[in-house]
Amino acid sequence: MKHLLTLLICLSLADYAQAQDNFGKKISDKGAVTATALPEKMGNKEALKTKVTGTVESVCQAKGCWMKVKMDNGETMRVTFKDYGFFVPKDIAGKTVVFEGEAKKNITPVSELRHYAEDAGKSKEEIAKITEPKHELAFVADGVIVK
Repeated sequence: MKHLLTLLICLSLADYAQAQDNFGKKISDKGAVTATALPEKMGNKEALKTKVTGTVESVCQAKGCWMKVKMDNGETMRVTFKDYGFFVPKDIAGKTVVFEGEAKKNITPVSELRHYAEDAGKSKEEIAKITEPKHELAFVADGVIVK
């Protein structure tokens, strides 16, 4: 009986620890496409609801309110979180994530790019060099799993 109680406690703790890696809406990693395959999957669509997996390149160091996920050719995709409703840990660069929500083709204005650069800890000189809006793929996630 004592061993059974110990086993149940261990299983409960393991389940709790796993839940800590889920942020926002609880999702699974089943059916996720790779971040590098997302542009092809989108094709000519302006927006697409989907689930994606990829490697985190960087995270907002102010709050964890966005992350950049690696794409092809050194490009990244900015992932923000629906309704600013949750954040991710600031120390997950290099980790694999799965996120579900909506991918969109975007034109990000200079003011927003400068804000993101400031959040990322860029210097004033680097921020001042941002003078053109950027055509990019962006993602608004309902839920994130950090593996």
